[in-house]
Amino acid sequence: MRIWIRFVGSGASGMRPKVMEALARVGIEPECSEGTSPLGLGVLVFDEVGPMTLEAVRGCRLHASTRVLAVATTEKALGEGACWRLLLEGAADVIAWEGAHDAVAEISARLERWHAVDRIIDSPGVQRRLVGRSPSWLPVLRQIVEVATFTDASVLLLGESGTGKEEVARLIHELDRRAHKGDLVTLDCTTVVPELSGSEFFGHERGAFTGAAGVRDGAFALSHEGTLFLDEVGELPLALQAQLLRVVQEHSYKRVGSNTWQHADFRLVCATNRELSEEVTQGSFRRDFFHRISSWVCRLPPLRERPEDILPLALHFLRTMRPDVELVLDPRVRDYLLQRSYPGNIRELRQLMGRICKRHVGSGPITVGDIPSDELPSLEGLCEWRDQSFARAVQHALTMGMGLKEIGRSASEMAIRLVLAEEEGNLQRAARRLGVTDRALQLRRAQQED
Repeated sequence: MRIWIRFVGSGASGMRPKVMEALARVGIEPECSEGTSPLGLGVLVFDEVGPMTLEAVRGCRLHASTRVLAVATTEKALGEGACWRLLLEGAADVIAWEGAHDAVAEISARLERWHAVDRIIDSPGVQRRLVGRSPSWLPVLRQIVEVATFTDASVLLLGESGTGKEEVARLIHELDRRAHKGDLVTLDCTTVVPELSGSEFFGHERGAFTGAAGVRDGAFALSHEGTLFLDEVGELPLALQAQLLRVVQEHSYKRVGSNTWQHADFRLVCATNRELSEEVTQGSFRRDFFHRISSWVCRLPPLRERPEDILPLALHFLRTMRPDVELVLDPRVRDYLLQRSYPGNIRELRQLMGRICKRHVGSGPITVGDIPSDELPSLEGLCEWRDQSFARAVQHALTMGMGLKEIGRSASEMAIRLVLAEEEGNLQRAARRLGVTDRALQLRRAQQED
């Protein structure tokens, strides 16, 4: 396994031969990186959590695929909240070399797990189901893959309507590694009739109530050795939540009309667009039930927080809807899709691309004429990249006392870092995108590093 490695501080540099040799012995091929934005999995070895270390960790955040394990030369270097500072700046984990039980084994175990997760993310099964690699989405996707593949934990999916919770539930089921895995059973909690909820979840015996002509399996029995997906779990009434406590925790239940305990081995995945923690505080959702269904909580970001994924998602939907021809988007259509708001999130984008696809004829690019008339943008909002997030960033800088010169310099430095990360350090491509010469970009980089 190849990784990048960087040493920060004189003490860390002095340990370079020892660390490199130890990692090589366990099959890790470290390559020293001195660039500002390394790619992929890597290790950062440091003496202390000072400005240079924090800046190095911060630089790793510029590319979503980069994941860094911060390794302190001594346990002492991790005192006074240093671990938390490193995690907040972007480190994936923090350990100490000296003082650890077996530092090399710990480093190897983490890198191997992260490498396995990234390999699964790049697999066709994940690529076709969950599209996008934006900085706000990739960490969530990594958590989903890791929990689904390497644990049997119950999962609670939170997020606005249309953010892809059902697709995530299906992926969790697909990645589950149980040898004799059963089916994925989906139950929409908004459709459960209170009078029949017992039968819906637990099943019933013949004659248990009027109309019960035979034995019926409920959702728990049907999901035995499989996955039970409770969609819109926040809609369950309090009384029904109380009835589900035992089966969620112990996987034991009785059919309606029976005194015999049944057992069901299922993985539970729940989803809701409600803020359940707030509802627990307000008393509208049971605290004990909330803790039973939330062994692991995943919050899916809305599409407005992952704008980099809009075009990849749009092209994915086009390929799904028109597999017979490879359609591309006219630049003006791309601009339109990026500037448009999506209150319905990914679901709304998919519906929009469906309408556009049905209007399009031929094998040429999707053009502005394919956009339905009721979807055409107003002139006021066109070509405006300085959105609310940009205004908030400037306002925050002003509140902190930053002047015009410092704000402008910081914006320029960030633009250079982002483009260099996206172009994998290629100065010529980065300079073209920034509208400057190669020489000018080199000078700007040199000024930043001074």
